[in-house]
Amino acid sequence: MRWWSVANFVSNAGTWMQLTVQNLLVLQITGSAAATGLSMSVQAAPALLMSVLGGAAVDRWPRKLTAAVSQALLAVIAFTTATLVALDRLDMTSLMVLAAVTGMIATVDNPACALLGNDLVPAEDVPSAIGVGALVFNAGRLAGAALAGVTVGFLGTAAAYFANGFSFLFVTAVIPFLRPAAGAVRHVVGKGEKGEKGKRPQSAMTVREGIAFFARRPRLLALAGVTGISAVFGRNYGLTLAVLVTGPLAGGAGAFGTVSTVLAVGGILGAVLGARLRRPSVRLVGALAATGALLQVVAGMSPSLAVLLALVLPMAVVESVSDTAGTAVLQTDPPAHLRGRVLGVWGSIGTVWSLGGPPALGLLMELVGPRGALITGGLIIATSIAAGHLLHTRRTQAPVVLRPEALETAA
Repeated sequence: MRWWSVANFVSNAGTWMQLTVQNLLVLQITGSAAATGLSMSVQAAPALLMSVLGGAAVDRWPRKLTAAVSQALLAVIAFTTATLVALDRLDMTSLMVLAAVTGMIATVDNPACALLGNDLVPAEDVPSAIGVGALVFNAGRLAGAALAGVTVGFLGTAAAYFANGFSFLFVTAVIPFLRPAAGAVRHVVGKGEKGEKGKRPQSAMTVREGIAFFARRPRLLALAGVTGISAVFGRNYGLTLAVLVTGPLAGGAGAFGTVSTVLAVGGILGAVLGARLRRPSVRLVGALAATGALLQVVAGMSPSLAVLLALVLPMAVVESVSDTAGTAVLQTDPPAHLRGRVLGVWGSIGTVWSLGGPPALGLLMELVGPRGALITGGLIIATSIAAGHLLHTRRTQAPVVLRPEALETAA
């Protein structure tokens, strides 16, 4: 698990280095912010339709082999892009094609790597392993963004892509040497739980049946609802806080950089706390999301940058713990042989949020301003979660009405 965490940190740092540089590269080629957003959408779009297929592949193929091959393919894409940049042959069409291919490979790579880390630890330690993964992700994000500026400044844009390619190769080299701890749940290819008499074995389940499993699980649907409404109205702080800081609070790029740093530090602290969770639940995720929403409402009313900074840290901590708890529920609730497909369904749902959330939030800011968007969004989240909790409570605690005959018998 230590080796896997080191490999993940290196890979995440390389990925965020490339993502940071890719945005700058698109701006250099086109001079258009819209084109930058388009390149990000093209890379994310394959997950909308292909994530369920990628999840099925993760369930059916050996997990270590799947992760190693997908990481190697991502390295090839990174090296190809780096070579085109170094030779000054990269145009917008080539970049879009490479981004789309990266997105397609990621539909397999993301669930494979996520579940591979869980396969290394005993079942009771999976929530902690997910928390460690979140910590590594946030640390890699910070390191990658910082290294991007240094690398581009001293070695050029192509060097960032080459570095990311080598980070993928490092993960590929580490994977064959990973050994599960005693008590870890084994992922047996082609074998699931024994089916009932006269029914197909679980190993024969199709992608459609995997989707049906997700749809029949109320707690997974509730998790999707909480996460979705939070993602649209409460998680796009890079957009809402940027407009708030540079607009009503009259700060500059440096001030927003400080806010972004505090958000990243809060994410790391939240991941550390999330790693201590033993029994995460959807109720916990909802409570944390509602708490973060109320903090967001107060942040929207911040009279100064100092007050906003004091609120941003707990907002980031609560969001990070909530994400860790939700991921733990998502990866442990389904039976082992279905977890890849469940993550695939989740990837498709999450793509809808990532593609539709920023435009919806941007429209809300156009109507009510950045303060109004933060306040309105926070109230929508908190109210929706509270309403869902009340409906669930009433449904599970419906009174039992006894007939008169039963009452007489009891007397």
